[in-house]
Amino acid sequence: MSARERLERELREHALVIGKVTLSSGLEADYYVDAKRAILRPAGFAALAELVAAEVGRVGATALGGLTMGADPVVCAGLAGGAQVNAFFVRKERKAHGLQRWIEGPPLARGERCLIVEDVVTTGGSTVAAIERVREQGLEVVGVLSVLDRLAGGREAIEAAAGAPYVALTTIDDLYPERES
Repeated sequence: MSARERLERELREHALVIGKVTLSSGLEADYYVDAKRAILRPAGFAALAELVAAEVGRVGATALGGLTMGADPVVCAGLAGGAQVNAFFVRKERKAHGLQRWIEGPPLARGERCLIVEDVVTTGGSTVAAIERVREQGLEVVGVLSVLDRLAGGREAIEAAAGAPYVALTTIDDLYPERES
């Protein structure tokens, strides 16, 4: 079984929740994908580690990160998978003390080649916010990767903001094809 198939299985078994929910975008949905419930388990994390490290190599990234909280396990999986990158997290708000940084992690050089990551994409708002912060710091976005795309317009928003390829490791069609659209 491939890493992608293992990831899909873990997401289907542990992350897919059927029932009414309100998403971070404010939209209501009849299902929820709590990817962390799958990717923070050994099998899901191992599959994700392999896939993220491969994408880092494919796009030639030298840094890996995204908006904290959704990106945190994805970034850590990439490092665990052997990706030779500097990892970073983009804060939702600038830190009010210390170095007052938007981006946490090792110092990144201007022009650093960043792969932006996210766990679940709906409208793409969190990912676009991360892309904007990274660019404000003089860093280059060479790709965007999500664990799961809900197929709700996020791809289009991300591709417009990133100007770089977007890859979803899985989509809601892979996990819940029988849902009502």
